[in-house]
Formats: sequence, C-alpha cells, structure tokens
Amino acid sequence: MRELPFPTFHMAPTPLPARLLPPDPHSHARPTEVSVHHLALNLRVDFAARTLAGHATWQLRRPEGSTATELVLDARHLRIEAVLLGNFPEGEPTEFVLGPEDAVLGQALRIRLRPDTTAVTIVYQTTPAAAALQWLSPEQTAGTQPFLFTQSQAILARTWLPCQDSPGVRFTYEARVQVPAGLLPLMSAENPQQLRPDGCYEFRMAQPIPAYLMALAVGDLEFRPLSARTGVYAEPATLPGAAGEFADLEQMVAAAEDLYGPYRWDRYDLLVLPPSFPFGGMENPRLTFVTPTILAGDRSLTSLVAHELAHSWSGNLVTNATWNDFWLNEGFTVYFERRIMEKLYGRPYADMLQVLGHAGLLRTIQEIGAASPDTHLLLDLAGRDPDEGLTDIAYEKGDYLLLTLEHLVGRPRLDAFIKEYFARHGFQSMDTTTFLTYLRRELLDLELGLEEKLQLDAWVNGPGIPAVAPPVSSARFAAVEAALRTWQNGTPPTHLPAAAWSSHEWVHFLHGLPPGLRPAQLAELDAAFGFTDSGNTEILAAWLPLTIAADYAPAEAALHRFLTRVGRRKFLIPLYKALLARPGGRPLARRLYAEARPNYHAVATVTFDALLGTPTE
Repeated sequence: MRELPFPTFHMAPTPLPARLLPPDPHSHARPTEVSVHHLALNLRVDFAARTLAGHATWQLRRPEGSTATELVLDARHLRIEAVLLGNFPEGEPTEFVLGPEDAVLGQALRIRLRPDTTAVTIVYQTTPAAAALQWLSPEQTAGTQPFLFTQSQAILARTWLPCQDSPGVRFTYEARVQVPAGLLPLMSAENPQQLRPDGCYEFRMAQPIPAYLMALAVGDLEFRPLSARTGVYAEPATLPGAAGEFADLEQMVAAAEDLYGPYRWDRYDLLVLPPSFPFGGMENPRLTFVTPTILAGDRSLTSLVAHELAHSWSGNLVTNATWNDFWLNEGFTVYFERRIMEKLYGRPYADMLQVLGHAGLLRTIQEIGAASPDTHLLLDLAGRDPDEGLTDIAYEKGDYLLLTLEHLVGRPRLDAFIKEYFARHGFQSMDTTTFLTYLRRELLDLELGLEEKLQLDAWVNGPGIPAVAPPVSSARFAAVEAALRTWQNGTPPTHLPAAAWSSHEWVHFLHGLPPGLRPAQLAELDAAFGFTDSGNTEILAAWLPLTIAADYAPAEAALHRFLTRVGRRKFLIPLYKALLARPGGRPLARRLYAEARPNYHAVATVTFDALLGTPTE
C-alpha cells in the first residue's frame, strides 16, 4: 500500500495544566519530565498479515525547568523501525532503545531528545502477539468479511501504539487509517457514517483522553441514526435488531444530562461487536463498544448501555489517575447507571439492579477473602497486572459507598456535589487522596460528625463492607422469591406468575434455585419456560451452570454453542468453573476450551489459560 501523508486538518489543543499525580506503577513513562499532549497517527490495516503498520507523531510538553534529554514511552510486542525528531518523513533520525521485557509492563521505549525537541515520530508495526488486537475471520462474524477490534484497557494500548500508557496522561489526536475497500474503520473519535471508495479515512478527537480509551474497529459495518446525536453501528445482519434494542438511547443521554450536567463529547454512538468481545461494553469516547449478548429483543439488558454512557462523565471526563484508583471510575459509574435506569424505568427496576450488584459484591468478597486488602477501594496493584484489580469491589463497593453517602446526606446534596465534581474536574485525572480531600472540603466537613457516620476510611482503606452500609432490597425480587417457594412446595411451574418478568427477575429466579436439582426437575422447568433455547444470554448463562451440575443432557448442545460462540468473560468463567466442579468434568472442560479458544480475545484467554491450562499442555 502507498505511504499515507498526515491528515491535512490541524488542531490547536489546549490541554489543562498537569496536576501533580502519584507515580503510576503500571507505566514506564515519566510524564513529570516530558509528556505527550497530541498524537498524529497514520496506520495501514493488513488483515492478511494481521498487523497495523505506520507511524505515530507525538507533540511534547515539558514542565517549566525540565532539562530532560529522554522521552520514555510504553511499548509491548511492537517492531520499532525508526524514530525521528520532528514530523514524518522530514524528521531527523535519533537514537532509541527498547528496554528489557517486563512480564507486566512490557518494554520501555527510550528516545534521545534535544533540548528544543517538540515532536517525535515512531515508525513501527504491530505483531501477532499484540494483546489489544483481535482479528476475526469471516466465520467468527455475522457476515462474510473479516473484523478487527481493539481492547486497550487497562494497559494494552501499548501493544498497538507506542504511548505513555497511563490513565493520568491525556492527549488529543488525529488519525488517518487505510483499510481494505468495502470495510469501515471506526475510532474513539469523530467517525464516518459511509464507506469511502479508496478505503482511506480521517479521524479527529478534540477532547483529551488517556491511552486506554484509544480504540479502533474495522469491519463490514453500517450506521443507523437514533437521534441527532446518537446512533448505532453494526454488521448488516445485526443492525435492525440493534437499532430496535437501543431505541431509548437519546432518552438515556438526556436523563444523564438532567442528573449530572451536559454531555461534553458531542456524539454518543454504539458499536455492536461480534460475540467474541470479552466484556459487556467498553466506554471508548463517542463510540461505546458493546457485546451482542445484550440484544435480548425486549430492551431488558440495556442497563449495560446506561453504565457505559455514565462513563462519559465518570471515567472519561474525570479519570482515575492510576489503576489503584479504579474505584473512582467504576463506583461512580455504577451509581450513575442505576440513577439513569431509575429515571427511565422507575425505582423498582433500579432496586433490582442494586440487589443484583450487592449479591455480586458478596460473592466477590467471599472469593477474594473478607480480610484481603484487595477488598479495599484503594488498591495496591504494583507488580501485578491491573486487570487483577478490576473486580466487583471497585464497581459495587464503590457504588455502595455513594449509596451510603446518599442515605446520610440525601439525594439533593449528593447530586449537587457530584454534578460540581464532574464540572470542576472535567478532562482531568483524579487520585484517591485528592478526591478524599475534595469530598471532605465540599461535603463532609460541612456537617459535624458526618465523616465518622460514613466511616470513610473503612470504605477506602478497610476490607469488606462497613457496618454502616444501608440494606438493599427489591419488591420485584421479593415476588420472585415467593414464586420460587411455591414451586418448591409443589406448584407446577406453568402456574407461576412469571409472564411479565424481566430478564433480571428470571436470573434472580434461576440463582435462587436450590443446589442439587435432578435432571427431571430441570426438564420440568425447561418445558415450562424454554430456558435451554432462550435467546437471552443472561438467562442462558444463569441456566447452564445448573444443567452442568445435574448432567442434564438436553442442554449439552446449547452449552457447546455458548462456549464456542460467546467470548464474554462474565458468562464464561462460571461455566468453566461449573464444568471443573463436576466429577470428571475437567477433561470435558479442556476439550471445549481447546475448541473455543481461537474465538476468545487475549484478555479472556489469559484468565482461562490459568484456570484450565493451555490446550497444548
């Protein structure tokens, strides 16, 4: 392919002055000496070789008085071909060194600078080992074309872009991407809505973001608008169902704005990925990536979209400074998500989400250990992959802290605090110590004894759930539990009052079934409710562990299809664990995993290789 010049449009970013942030244990970069603030990226996408190739030009900023002669970037499994001082191609070659490989951090790319250097260009290409990139064959998609998508969180951006891969470093960017004709590329930026015959596309992101929010997807994609500022991209076969499922998207954005201030990213679009995507969603700015497993046909699983939308404030707008501060992203986002869902669908609906989240939190604490420091909100992940800290603790314990604060001060005061927090710290990073200082000054210190009532330190630096946490309950789940008791007392399942149950109520019912059910009992439930043939992945994921434990033969084909088609870790981990727990189940689990593994993203295979062993062992 021909070498592509940089885009002709220009940006004049005005990044906010950097605050002094704690050192990031998950980055080689030294942004206090020299930091990046704008990226011009030029890439060619080669599906045959499964590589990205091109160059990245970083505009640099030096703190006043800095005499640094070296720029340090993060890299992992990248082939660095040349480094230039200045723009491509006229820049002057300079010395660079790729440091030794660290099992967690990858390599430090050290670039020699002159005192007057304001930009560097790295000419590079990715390798097949790039963990952020998943290359899908046509057979793994809903159509007849290949597909590529990235997953940069937490520290995988460095596997497809040499960068300062720390959430405390923000930058704007522009990009030009060349793809095969007939495929559409999308980024976490201003995006095209139509194909270009030459396969060359330009992108711009005017708001500064951290590297983990860099995103790229390429596939046979079409766009359908949902409102003037929202829409959905998907493969043609998936698009009609996706557009119907997300018809309330504009109402979600409006509801979020009513709560916590204006949406500051211009557009909010969704991209429905193939089923191998390892997460429910990823909050890439302007373009949330979502799993097709939420396409239930009845909009019952769209709380996931509300969660990713909420990240447009908590996470994308105000970002955790390091992955030790991850709860500042996710705790606020879970709380915000449930407020959006309550505003749209009522308090009883949001109460179900709260109870489900609380149950997940209790399970996580039991698995990690009630006294473990990994149940603190503020984590110490130095020397470990930050993915180890991305558990329900950050999400649900963080939400529970805000729910407790709401209980103590009332919603109006808490809402005013959160709205001002987002407005005052927009497009900045936030560490836990700075946030606690802000929380005390703006809210807790205004009422004598409030911090003691909240037990703030016990939440942030203590294990488990503090005793001050208010109880959570759901009237709709109470009705489900009553129905479950009547079935256990002999009422036929067809007589249960379940016709209007949502996905959440069905999942609660399945999770409430007693252990040790016999195949005949499962067959009775299956005949009444069609669980094995359900098109709702949340319901199927709750049902299949029961069938594994009971060795329920009619569900074997459904289990095989699920494990070899779906890549979402949330669903797969309980299924593989259920297989391993069944007498003689390990050989079957490993056979299924060997077949399914090529469909999984590297983020997922790291987990499952540790659980099951690699198929070659």
